[in-house]
Amino acid sequence: MGRRIRGRREVKRVVIVVMGVSGAGKTTVGRALARRLGWPFHEGDDLHPELNVRKMQRDEPLTDEDRRPWLERVRDLAAREASRGADAVVACSCLKVAYRDVVRGPARGGPRPAPDVRFVYLAIDPETAAERVSGRRGHFFDASLVASQFEALEPPRRALTLDATRPVEELVDAAVAGLGLAQARGDR
Repeated sequence: MGRRIRGRREVKRVVIVVMGVSGAGKTTVGRALARRLGWPFHEGDDLHPELNVRKMQRDEPLTDEDRRPWLERVRDLAAREASRGADAVVACSCLKVAYRDVVRGPARGGPRPAPDVRFVYLAIDPETAAERVSGRRGHFFDASLVASQFEALEPPRRALTLDATRPVEELVDAAVAGLGLAQARGDR
C-alpha cells in the first residue's frame, strides 16, 4: 500500500468521511468511530465559511458555489492530517458526486502521499431525518432545509453504505469491518 522512500516505507494515511444528509447521524457516528479507532475527529460543519452559516440560519439552502470553499477546506484538512502522519475521521455531508470528488482530490500544494479518502454513507429516509433535525437545539441547520438536501443527494456508489437508523455501536462495528480496519493500526 505504500512505496519506499530512502529506506523506509511511505504510508498512505486514511481519512474516513462519514457522509449523508443532515439528521443521518454523521457527527454521532463519526465521533464514535474516531474513538474506536483512536483517531482525531473533525466536524465538517465547523469548516463552513461564515457566509454559509448566515445563509443557513436564514433557512436558505446553499448553492454549489457556496459549498465549494467549504469542501476545499474539508479536503485541505484531510491533506493536513495526512501530512502530519495521522489518520482521521471527518463528518461532512458530501451529497453530490462532484462534492466527493473535491474532498478526495489533491489539496493545493498538497502533501505526499495524499490521504486515502474513504466514504461511509449513512442512508436515512426523509421523515426520520426531518424528525431528528427538528429535535436539535443550538444548531444553525433548520429542519426546513432537510428536503433540499434530499433533492441534492446523489447516493454514492463508491462508499460503504449503512442504514442510519441502526444503533450507533452497530454502525461503528459495521464501518470498522466494512472498511477493513478491524485489526489494530499499529503497523502504521
